[in-house]
Amino acid sequence: MEARDRLANLGLLGAAGIVWVLVGLVVTTRDPTADPMARYVGSLLIGLAFGLSTVPLFWLVVFGRHRRIAYQGDWTRAARRGAWVGMLAGVLVLLRVERVLEWPIALFLVALVFVAETTLSVER
Repeated sequence: MEARDRLANLGLLGAAGIVWVLVGLVVTTRDPTADPMARYVGSLLIGLAFGLSTVPLFWLVVFGRHRRIAYQGDWTRAARRGAWVGMLAGVLVLLRVERVLEWPIALFLVALVFVAETTLSVER
């Protein structure tokens, strides 16, 4: 692992920590039933926090699977997967707060993300 990879991992985890603190602040101080904007801000922050938290983890899993060799495109793939996780988490939280989330909808969204990522990450 090179120094730039280590710094990128630590930077993303640090940014995720800051966003998680903001999530805690929004969740404890704003009521989503009284303030409709809190629903959107909270779901956006939760999605961003999950996305930033998972990008380094996705990269480290691939790095370990490739026997500690970083290949070109690993960071791009990890960022795309983290974006998928962040978008999925944000949408699921927003649907839950709006009281329209049901199991079939959640399973469909997860399956949609899985198929899209599988299609995009095929090694050619």
